[in-house]
Parts: sequence; structure tokens; C-alpha cells
Amino acid sequence: MSQTNARTPAPHPHQPSTQGVTLSVNGQEHSLTLDPRVTLLDALREHAHLTGTKKGCDHGQCGACTVLVDGTRVLSCLTLAVMHDGQEVTTVEGLGTPDDLHPLQDAFIRHDGYQCGYCTPGQLCSSVGTLDEIARGVPSHVTADLNDVSFSADELRERLSGNICRCAAYPNIIAAVSEVHAAQNGAAAQEAAQ
Repeated sequence: MSQTNARTPAPHPHQPSTQGVTLSVNGQEHSLTLDPRVTLLDALREHAHLTGTKKGCDHGQCGACTVLVDGTRVLSCLTLAVMHDGQEVTTVEGLGTPDDLHPLQDAFIRHDGYQCGYCTPGQLCSSVGTLDEIARGVPSHVTADLNDVSFSADELRERLSGNICRCAAYPNIIAAVSEVHAAQNGAAAQEAAQ
């Protein structure tokens, strides 16, 4: 009597599934077909071919991959691309152009806040998000009065503490962001007075 093997091998190895996702990056739509496990960082760099956003630690500890998603700071190495289908993603490439720099890009250059430049894209996106958070009254861990969120060096240091600069350009970065904040608030105060 012959015995048959009760276990039959699968006829085909499992093929990874893919999913369609449309990312609006810097105002341009990118329709991608991705493995659902692909991070937003890898989708931006390897599929949308936008290499400004840097892969530093790939663990959310250095901030080099910071982008803005619908205006909010996000560590793109810690979030899946499929989670942001239809959302607006802003990378450093979307902040300004060589002929029309974002005010923070200009200030970083003037204050030498970029040094080697590797962390700069994340620093810039995080700084844009930080100034927006303060303007909207979003408190941080060092905000003493939750009803009065105001700009200070301590607030800025706390909010940018997730962005590491190995060149130690922190004083230059703080000076650049402080200058832009002052210019924005001076312009806002002048507009309110008119």
C-alpha cells in the first residue's frame, strides 16, 4: 500500500501585494504602485525620485527625513506611504527654488546653518513646521502657559530637538529661524496696523 504525502507544497511562492497610492508632492501628483510596507521616505526617494529628503538613521531618531504632510511635521521613515494617499506632502524641494528661496533657506545660507548639508532638508522642513505650530498656538513640552504659546529660544530648541546636526550648527540654525520668525511677526504686525 502506498502512502501519499498529506502535505502538498504551494504551487506558487507568495507574491508580495501592491497597492496604488497617489501622493501630492510639492503640488505635483505622483501615482505609484507600492508594496504597502514602503515608507514615505522610500516612496519619495526611490519611486518619486525626490532625493532631497535624507535617510539618516531610518529609526526616527535623527530627523533628517522630516517632511510636511498637510503642513504637519512628519518623520517620513516612520510612516507608510499608503497612509498618506491623497495628502499634500512638502519636501525641501517644494519650499523654494534656487531663484526664489524660501525665507528659511535664505536665512540658513546667511547664518551658515547648513554646514555639511546632510541634515539641512529635515532641519528646514522641521523649522517651517515649528514656526507654523507656534503661530497656531500649539504648545510644546516646555510651554509654561498653555494659553500663551509664544516664541522663545527654549521653545525653538525643544521643537527642533528631534533634528540632529552632527556639525553642531545649532546656534546658527536657531539664529536663522529666529530671524525669520521676527521678520514674519514684524510683517504681521505691520499688516494688522494698516
